[in-house]
Amino acid sequence: MSMQFPTPEAMGEFQRIARATLGEGIVEGKMFGKDALKYESKAIACLLEDVMGFKVGRGSEAMRTAMGYPGAELFDPSGQGRPFRDWVGVPESSMSHWETLLRAALTAAHAADDEP
Repeated sequence: MSMQFPTPEAMGEFQRIARATLGEGIVEGKMFGKDALKYESKAIACLLEDVMGFKVGRGSEAMRTAMGYPGAELFDPSGQGRPFRDWVGVPESSMSHWETLLRAALTAAHAADDEP
């Protein structure tokens, strides 16, 4: 990732999936100054250059599946080798999976709400 801002294609898909999930409690916001999607004020997805990170939960089926996509890796928004273990970063080349991963992140957020 050498660019500073999202590509037009990545931003377009970010906006599309934000619209697709309207009414499900997801709102646009910021995370570390980057465009993010939030549920109950907590970030569940973040667009960083040409990668979208999703908080799907470590060890989840969604994490295992997403890690199989070309270029996917644990999401490291700092770029300093400190990835978020509950987050997967999926590049623009696999953006056809972004909406599914956003829904998985929403499901994970609902499950976290249900924990005592």
